[in-house]
Amino acid sequence: MTLLPTSILDQLRTTVQGRVWFPGSADFDEVHRPWNRAIDQDVLAVVEAADVDDIRNLVRFARAQGISIATQPSGHGATGRAAGAILLRTTQLNSINIDLDRSTATIGSGTKAGALQKAAADHRLTGLPGSSPVVTVAGVALGGGLSWFGRSFGWVGDNIRAFDIVDAEGQARHITPYTDPELFWALRGAGSELVIVTGLEVQLHEAPEVFGGRQLWPATHAREVAEVFRSMTANAPDNLNLWLELLSFPGTDPMVAIDSTYLGSEAKARSLMAATDALPTPLSDTRGSMSAADLGTITAEPTDPVPGSSRAELLTSLDDSALDTLLESPIDPLLSVQVRHLGGALARATDNPHGALSERFSVYMFGLPITEEAAESITKKQADLARALPTTGRKPVTFLNPSESLADALPEESLLRLRRLKEERDPGGIFRGNFATVD
Repeated sequence: MTLLPTSILDQLRTTVQGRVWFPGSADFDEVHRPWNRAIDQDVLAVVEAADVDDIRNLVRFARAQGISIATQPSGHGATGRAAGAILLRTTQLNSINIDLDRSTATIGSGTKAGALQKAAADHRLTGLPGSSPVVTVAGVALGGGLSWFGRSFGWVGDNIRAFDIVDAEGQARHITPYTDPELFWALRGAGSELVIVTGLEVQLHEAPEVFGGRQLWPATHAREVAEVFRSMTANAPDNLNLWLELLSFPGTDPMVAIDSTYLGSEAKARSLMAATDALPTPLSDTRGSMSAADLGTITAEPTDPVPGSSRAELLTSLDDSALDTLLESPIDPLLSVQVRHLGGALARATDNPHGALSERFSVYMFGLPITEEAAESITKKQADLARALPTTGRKPVTFLNPSESLADALPEESLLRLRRLKEERDPGGIFRGNFATVD
């Protein structure tokens, strides 16, 4: 473990008004850990900024000391690249202000998706939430971001209208496509290697009626369920969102589920999903009219940190061969294999580092690497499935795992553009994202 000299530690304490933790201090072992407990990060200190001035002062301090800053609002997406850096938490930057005239929300970079959904739902509006309510909106948007409503409104990042940032000089700036088009482009999908984002202006969307929930069956019906899922996606309107889930939890029999949301009436949603009525009676069916604030309950993902090992792929199709691969054997040692229907607005041309998603499906494979043996077994299962599926070799930034890089997600022209920006905007390497812009 690398330690800073006491004199520098004392200086850091007086540089910011927020809380500071160092190795050996009370609670450091907990606060420096990322959400994914399988990732280790040997950081020099942890700073929880009280406000934007704290972040400006921290950047100037880090520049003077030749130290990098790794920003992790909630610790999601960590890859181990924070070693030797100061870890910045923006948890306290969690304000939410909704402009009803413009249907936008101005939020702090520590604002969690579930909190924004709750505030928006009070006005029959919605943001673009994913499966988890405890990730930050900023973290998702900086990686482009897939959501429940991506088929209707595109990437999460494409729904950001402005960013408030602190640059490598310690200056606070407001970034729009007009004030700084290059940086605005980069921030909507290429991570946090260029600046520290302190706030965002998010486009909200009308959601007077929302339908959603999970239908769950024993895995003995997996093929029937998967084929109905595939048939529904063939003609689904953009406001119907369907995810197929293969589940294998310790102590329970394997199961299969269809998770769904619909921006519209319950009657119309049930009509569009009528094919599921012909399936065997499900173990449970939680679908119904719901508040946009409760979308995070559909998949019931853990809201407390856990160790995890994931791998994602984009699929060219979900043909019979792909279904055979997914269903011919149990998914164990994986806990879950999730297939998302993409398309719609995600496939349309857009000016962000990812560009359009031509692939119609994604697959996300997740397991708990509790032991070294389990970790190896999980990685092998993920690789075997990926090898047999019709993948494109590309994946969204927010789905990358620690063994991957931005080159696995972004086209070469975007990588070249990002490298130029990194050299121009942060030549001293003050900012360290979860994935390197310049190798």
